[in-house]
Amino acid sequence: MMRVKTRVIGMACAAALGCGSAHATTIGASIPHFDENFLTLIVSAMKVEAQKTGTTVEFEDAAGDTDRQLSQVQNFVSQHVDAIVVNAVDSSATGKMTEAATAAHIPIVYVNRGPDAATLPPGVSFVSSDEHVSGRLQGEALARLLGGKGNVVIMEGELSDHATRLRTEGVEKVVAAHPDMKVIAVQPAEYSRSKAIDLMNNWLSTGDHIDAVAANNDEMAIGAILALQAAHLDPKSVVVAGVDATPDGLAEMAKGRLAVTVFQDAKSQGRVAVDTALGMARGEAVPSHVDVPFELVKPDNMKDYVGR
Repeated sequence: MMRVKTRVIGMACAAALGCGSAHATTIGASIPHFDENFLTLIVSAMKVEAQKTGTTVEFEDAAGDTDRQLSQVQNFVSQHVDAIVVNAVDSSATGKMTEAATAAHIPIVYVNRGPDAATLPPGVSFVSSDEHVSGRLQGEALARLLGGKGNVVIMEGELSDHATRLRTEGVEKVVAAHPDMKVIAVQPAEYSRSKAIDLMNNWLSTGDHIDAVAANNDEMAIGAILALQAAHLDPKSVVVAGVDATPDGLAEMAKGRLAVTVFQDAKSQGRVAVDTALGMARGEAVPSHVDVPFELVKPDNMKDYVGR
């Protein structure tokens, strides 16, 4: 696969960095997929923040390959960038990236998807949202909509992503607290709309009664909705819930087909990742973990999230 690279150079001079300085701040950023809807929001926010702060950001597309992403981080290190930002392809594969950056005394910021570790070493920060909260909010909304009764299927994201586990656990814990609710199937569709269509079709072919679909993201929720439509079933007869509140997800909610989603503030994550990387590059003390809260989105408040 062809290596994809974009370069963003901030045209504004941030006062804190100094106009006309001999050394402009450069950040290397590795992203798993440039064409994934949610990640495009993070990247676009990083670009905007780069423009505002007079920062150069070198973006690399890892194309879903952990080895490629490690190589990209190693290349950033060899280029002596001032800081590195990574959205990890695989949370369990971040150890070598962290080692490469910290050994070179280059701060590394993981954004959205990062190390699956309770404690991070000095020089490492993680900008994210508490994924367990997203699953809990999603599960609680489904429980209310179902009146505490019904069969739930869970569409999981990529199994290598810690967010998949936490979002799923959040839903499962809520369902377990309702004796008349039951999770009847849990399978991955890898955050993909097309794979979610196939998975939903498989579930429908079993003949099992399904009252709700809890998808780990909006793309899979949309895939479930499309499969229900193709099967000539009223999507409203099955309560479908997503996570992320992407523009496509909100469009489905406006049509009455997506019952609920959970807003993950991708733009704030991208902006904060750049700001955190800049602070670390300047030697400032920054938290090892920066939390960007999740928010529940329903039809009655969805207009507040359009464009965010």
